Amino acid sequence: MIRNHPRAILLVAGLAVVALTVWQTSRFALQHYLAAGVSRAETALGLTINALEGDLARYEVAPQLLADLDAIRLLVARPDDPVRRAAIDRLLEERNATLQSSDLYIMRADGETIAASNHARPDSFVGQNFSYRPYFRDALAGDAARFYALGTTSGVRGYYFSAPVRDPAGRIAGVIAVKIGVDRIEQSWRGNEYRILVSDPEGIVFMSSEPEWLYGGLLPLTGERRARTAASRRYSEAQLHDLPVTRETAGDIALMRLAAPGQPVSAGRQYIVAEQPMPQAGWTVHVLLDVAGAQAEARVASVTVFLLLCAAAFGGAVLVQRRAQVAERLAFETRAKADLERRVEERTADLERVNIHLEQEITERRATEEELRAAQANLVRVGKLAALGQMSAALSHEINQPLAAARNYADSAAVLIDRGDVPRARENLGHILSLIDRMAAIGRHLRNAARKPNERLEPVSLPALLAETQVIVAGRLASCKATLDLDIPADLPPLRAGATRLQQVLVNLISNAADAVEGRPDRRITLSACVEDGRAVLRVRDRGAGVPPAIAERIFDPFFTTKGVGAGLGLGLSICYNIIRDFGGDITVQDAGPGACFAVTLPLYGPVEAAA
Repeated sequence: MIRNHPRAILLVAGLAVVALTVWQTSRFALQHYLAAGVSRAETALGLTINALEGDLARYEVAPQLLADLDAIRLLVARPDDPVRRAAIDRLLEERNATLQSSDLYIMRADGETIAASNHARPDSFVGQNFSYRPYFRDALAGDAARFYALGTTSGVRGYYFSAPVRDPAGRIAGVIAVKIGVDRIEQSWRGNEYRILVSDPEGIVFMSSEPEWLYGGLLPLTGERRARTAASRRYSEAQLHDLPVTRETAGDIALMRLAAPGQPVSAGRQYIVAEQPMPQAGWTVHVLLDVAGAQAEARVASVTVFLLLCAAAFGGAVLVQRRAQVAERLAFETRAKADLERRVEERTADLERVNIHLEQEITERRATEEELRAAQANLVRVGKLAALGQMSAALSHEINQPLAAARNYADSAAVLIDRGDVPRARENLGHILSLIDRMAAIGRHLRNAARKPNERLEPVSLPALLAETQVIVAGRLASCKATLDLDIPADLPPLRAGATRLQQVLVNLISNAADAVEGRPDRRITLSACVEDGRAVLRVRDRGAGVPPAIAERIFDPFFTTKGVGAGLGLGLSICYNIIRDFGGDITVQDAGPGACFAVTLPLYGPVEAAA
């Protein structure tokens, strides 16, 4: 019995340590989860306040804007005109529907309502006097005002914005008010884990996610508070009552215990509180989060720690029991030592064989890496040659068109000189010089292929650009007996682009269209332009075979062509695509049935860019 006494002491001490540990864990866990709840409640509070401020801001300037309307100013100058009052009633009804507000109404300087959006309803404000409302008195003094209250006529809660209405002589002759309902805001608060309250400066709940808390006082409703509230008739005939509420703390965390009206405070639930005033609106927003969730999580943490301690105790008991088996295991280890040494020797031999195999694999991998590096170097050289070939092919493709046009101009100039028509021959030589400049510009564009072009975008007149473009493509159109129909509006605004490169795009698209209609019964090519959604859209349509959907997505890829061998390099549309993207535009193709239609979308050169 004496020998067992120390064991009993150790057992009691161990149980005490477990109890103390579980108790401290419960405290710390509850504090931690309460702090996390505070953070969540404060986040919800910030979101709620932002939503309220955003909703109110939508209507803040509406009264002043309506007050500046001439029709409303004339009404307050002559409020007894029945025709004008009827017209303003209809106007307020339309604006109320547009604003999605609750009511719009206009009052004379004595507070009597002379026009309202609800003029046709049984609860119409027309004829009602609201001179007792603070928003009326403040607006009549010349200030824009706001107020929230329960409607004395409609019985509907709302937030009011008001502004003075001046007659044509500039005198304040009336007040216009906008009322917005708050029921829809409350609906958005329901169905989540937070309880949201909005109270006035007297502590009376004006909005709540829980209807039973409405018109309840978070502060004691003293006679002085009730008198101030009754003076403004903020809550009309609603019955005000004290809410069963107490303020508590858990460490530095603010808590609130709140019960339903008529119940004792002890029957209420305990909430984490996050609150913040909205001075401009005259509200205080409270977000409540039930502490039951934090308490449940703290209990789970305590139970988890208890189970871990039990597992540790069980492990300790197992450890003690195993110490009793050490002697027996030592004997067994002695017998097994010889067998272990034999196995070690066998494993050592196996490891030596594995090491030899690994060394062979390492040698093979090094050789493979050297071959890979050589292959990569070859690929780099091949890539450089491919880039050089692509640039050379692009240069050849783009210079062929102006060369052909220059040849046509030179032939024409020779014929004109033979005829003695020197002015026209000189004009052709000027065209040849222009084409030479264009070839030089194409060379510069291709040299800049590896970097973004620095060409300054400028206003381009499409009709003027098309005159030169028609001359360049005239030879190609004549060779395939195609006709080019233009549908360009005379009032088309200037385009924001580069003239040389845009002409390059048009020549490519018209030349491709000529290739498509060659040998076809209908050889018309249509070039049209219009303004859609603030951007210019140029369309080049042919009556050829069209573009199958299977290749429509690849048609702008470099070196992709549908022409026969030797008939094209497949670079024209790729160059067009890059030029249009540099202009900030887009180019697409679709089957026009029959034929294909290429649509080029470009920005207009607007007033802002012109001023810059």
